[in-house]
Amino acid sequence: MGKASGWAIVGGCFLMVIGLALVPAALGPHPDDSILGLGICTFSFGSLAGAAGLYMKARAVQAGPAAPKPQPKRIRGGCDLCGSETPVIHCRVHDVHVCGNCLADHYDFRSCAYVPSTRRTASSKAARFAAKA
Repeated sequence: MGKASGWAIVGGCFLMVIGLALVPAALGPHPDDSILGLGICTFSFGSLAGAAGLYMKARAVQAGPAAPKPQPKRIRGGCDLCGSETPVIHCRVHDVHVCGNCLADHYDFRSCAYVPSTRRTASSKAARFAAKA
């Protein structure tokens, strides 16, 4: 629909220019009412075609995909890289909780500062709350 609407706008503009060129021809030394009517009709049909093309473009934009949905909140409790293991190290530089398996991929002695992770897994939290209830 994008190409058709573009062509409709271009064709409408072209018809409007032709209509404007016919109006002075009708008002010359030998005025003719039929050429004046043809010029006015050509101009108005061109403006209608241009408006239709603009309408088609607006409908195509409106029918496009909506704004992306916001990402759901990340579930806490696992490794930030793999998401399955219990994290043992927290990198303070990158603010990433890393498990033992992913530590080799993230390890950089020049820039990273590691401290023990205080994050618990989601399953241990559920077990702790279930014991109190």
